[in-house]
Amino acid sequence: MPEIDATSLIETAHALADAARVETLAHFRGAGLEIDNKAAEGFDPVTAADRAAEAAMRRILSEQRPDDAILGEEMGKTAGTTGLTWVLDPIDGTRAYLSGTPTWGVLIALSDHDGPRFGIIDQPWTGERFMGGFGLARLDGPHGSRALRTRPERPLDAAILFSTYPEVGTAAEQQAFDALSGRVRMTRYGMDCYAFALLALGQIDLVVEAGLQPYDIQAPIAVIEAAGGLVTDWQGGPATDGGQVLAAANPGIHSAALELLSRVGA
Repeated sequence: MPEIDATSLIETAHALADAARVETLAHFRGAGLEIDNKAAEGFDPVTAADRAAEAAMRRILSEQRPDDAILGEEMGKTAGTTGLTWVLDPIDGTRAYLSGTPTWGVLIALSDHDGPRFGIIDQPWTGERFMGGFGLARLDGPHGSRALRTRPERPLDAAILFSTYPEVGTAAEQQAFDALSGRVRMTRYGMDCYAFALLALGQIDLVVEAGLQPYDIQAPIAVIEAAGGLVTDWQGGPATDGGQVLAAANPGIHSAALELLSRVGA
């Protein structure tokens, strides 16, 4: 693999996030947004904003990083030769986007064979950009910049837990999640990728999900790990491929949550 120029790669990541901001804000809380359902059963929405944002990011990569691979939610895989892959989710939380709630975000990760090296969680409407990797762990936003740092250790009964839906995965996964939820101080739902950003910011202790895709989690992994937290699957293994995900503010709270979640098979 060629030597990595971290400064250049970070600049490219910000250029992608800037381009996605333009496209997503052009439609957010507007009328007449084109919506399609990707699911054969149920509702898995994709909008013109999703497609436009990913297309804009891919155009930049074709100009600045044409030899890198790309994995995007809406447009799939593009092969590369450098050993680096840009993992893109143009709108994580499309249901929130459609509802006008500012908990969706743009997820951008730069990964190699060892996993995510750098990540951005960008919330265009609030103007907040959470970034981590290559020695950075920072939030830039309308109130200035601040370092990202996860919460210190605390007992499980003092912890705050987030998940996207009250219904978590299979019946066995739901049982394990309910056991954990019953032990923490407070459980909240529906924050999409913004929950991972809040964990990196030091506001909450745990995020637990099931059924994620690589583009849902690789950017949060980079940001959370840079802020001092850790992200694994429910067995304590790597979570870069998605599936069951446990994001924790510190090793102590991770161990306590893992003891309950690991009772369900992967």
